[in-house]
Amino acid sequence: MSRASNRFGPSSFGPVAVTTRNDYDENVHFGAAVVVDAEGAITDSIGDVELPVYPRSALKPFQASAMVRAGLDLPHRLLAVVAASHSGEQPHLDAVAEILERHDLSVDALANTPDRPYGAAARRTSLAEGIDASALQQNCSGKHAGMLATCRVNGWSIEGYLEATHPLQEAIGVEIDRLAGRATGSITHVGVDGCGAPTHVMPLVDVAQAMRTLAVERSDVPKAMMAAPALVGGTDRDVTLWMEAVPDLAAKEGADGVMVASLADGRAASLKIADGRDDVRRAVTVELLRRLGVDVDGHPTVLDRVRVDVRGHGAVVGACAPLDWP
Repeated sequence: MSRASNRFGPSSFGPVAVTTRNDYDENVHFGAAVVVDAEGAITDSIGDVELPVYPRSALKPFQASAMVRAGLDLPHRLLAVVAASHSGEQPHLDAVAEILERHDLSVDALANTPDRPYGAAARRTSLAEGIDASALQQNCSGKHAGMLATCRVNGWSIEGYLEATHPLQEAIGVEIDRLAGRATGSITHVGVDGCGAPTHVMPLVDVAQAMRTLAVERSDVPKAMMAAPALVGGTDRDVTLWMEAVPDLAAKEGADGVMVASLADGRAASLKIADGRDDVRRAVTVELLRRLGVDVDGHPTVLDRVRVDVRGHGAVVGACAPLDWP
């Protein structure tokens, strides 16, 4: 049964990208984005900055922060995979397994949805070797390993750790509100993410503000992400490529067209693509980082690798490119 949305209005989104085919504009794509400075003041935006969104996996740095505040103590290389949507490459799987082993847990304790690796090369390898889908390979297994480890540290039951009423999930909700600068209990809607974990609705500007707070507090979470970019994403993933190129950048994408990023000095930004297309999100991320103050044009190799091509009959005939914001 279909229904009309009563949540999105004419000012919710603005034009953020255009797709061309053979030098002719084929599609225009809409989104909302916001940039804040180190003090939290909005310096740039398009669309409705208060737009309520599911940040999806862009929540992972905030969830990881809650785990750290609850006593999770990991070296940066392992904390990075807790905040990751990893590609399922062997270093990712090894890191997840190490988190579990350090806390006397087995992979069987992971309650995230079994899947094959998110990364294209790792997925091909998994299929070629006849490896069944598993919770370990699924891109959120680092977050779930961190959640289980945090339960162990606090003596909380690992049974039902994904329930919204579990002490772990309640602590995560409190931390998200704190990072966003909102009163505890401000979160009014919690859904279920693809991996099975709770996923919180929050205003788009709060997503940027929460990432800003992590930066200005010198949290270990963005430090870990910046120290181990390959564990946050993987081979040819744009978040990894940008963090490797810009050492003081922490960046995390979320499913259905979400992006959050911060610089070490506290500047931060967030993005939501209206129709959730990740290829459009990748293209618009270039402009988002530019507005954040990143010298993206000084990294032509990265720009070439993150370019979103349009193909016709097997050849590149166009691209999806970001538009200047009004």
